[in-house]
Amino acid sequence: MSRSHFFRILLVSAFALILTSGIQETAQADSSTEPPEQGISNESCYACHASPGLQVELDSGELLYLTIEREIYDNSVHGDLGYACVQCHTNITGFPHPERPGDTRRTLSLELYTSCSECHSDKYESTIDSVHDQALAAGNLEAAVCTDCHGAHDISPPNEPRSKIPQTCERCHSQIYDIYEGSVHGEALIGEGNPDVPSCIDCHGVHNLEGPSNGEFHLFSPSICAKCHEDPELMSTYDLSTDVFETYISDFHGTTVLLFEEITPDQETNKPVCVDCHGVHDIRATDDPESRVIKENLLTTCQRCHPDATVNFPSSWLKHYKPSPEEAPLVFGVNVFYTVMIPTVIGGMLLYIGLDGTRKIIDKRKRRHTDNG
Repeated sequence: MSRSHFFRILLVSAFALILTSGIQETAQADSSTEPPEQGISNESCYACHASPGLQVELDSGELLYLTIEREIYDNSVHGDLGYACVQCHTNITGFPHPERPGDTRRTLSLELYTSCSECHSDKYESTIDSVHDQALAAGNLEAAVCTDCHGAHDISPPNEPRSKIPQTCERCHSQIYDIYEGSVHGEALIGEGNPDVPSCIDCHGVHNLEGPSNGEFHLFSPSICAKCHEDPELMSTYDLSTDVFETYISDFHGTTVLLFEEITPDQETNKPVCVDCHGVHDIRATDDPESRVIKENLLTTCQRCHPDATVNFPSSWLKHYKPSPEEAPLVFGVNVFYTVMIPTVIGGMLLYIGLDGTRKIIDKRKRRHTDNG
């Protein structure tokens, strides 16, 4: 459609709008109970924008599609709540519309998405320090903004179904999505619709997105895993142990990470956290042949940090099990031995010191009594 044709349609619609407004004003003047309608109704916008094939060529040479399908908007979150077009397009007050010289489709999106802050200020403000907003501020005009994730005229609940969340992220992060889809979490969520497994936002956040570019993200990532793996009710559903996290923070790696977290939270640790061994987006079940932590692959995983590790090196790892007669009986026996021996030795020493001191006091009193007698 040419510009001249487009503007002829707008002129006809504007005349219809003026005529309709006059009728509405007359009807409102006759009614003392109904307040006058504020702004421009959606029907006035549909007079032009419901026309099929409506488009205009921008100065950049790109085509901007202006047709809005009534059914799509009316069934969206905003349409269902009865929001008017001009509540987002606040610069539209009538016809002709303001000219937009030099616009591209992307610069239009970057300008228009800020209208979300009018109703969703808390969500908008939380994006300010996110990785997306930081990228945008650094000059990456393709960094995601509200409408890239939620849509514009077709906004729908972002988590219905829940698998929609990673599919939204896929628009920009398709390679990561492909990896996640094959992981133990992705197969359960995308393949089976399991609502219990984490999606992208459960680890990275929703509007205040964080990622590996945030220095503290790697250090604090075990606490992300703990959200699920320390939940007794959730873990019992899948016959998984909550000892996974506790045994991690009890060993050398986890204890060191905790010290870094407490003493220097802004300093990156050189000790592995959960994702360094299990993977990030490609986490596999422990019985999966491609899992990094099954016996056949564990040495390779260890050698990433311990290049001199030999075949016997992984045998020292207790696999997140607490020592028991069934799991690591030798370690369990040593623990029991020291649990009994240490209190016995220390208790015996204290008893010996107490008895010896008492004997000396008694002997001293006897000598004093003998000398006085």
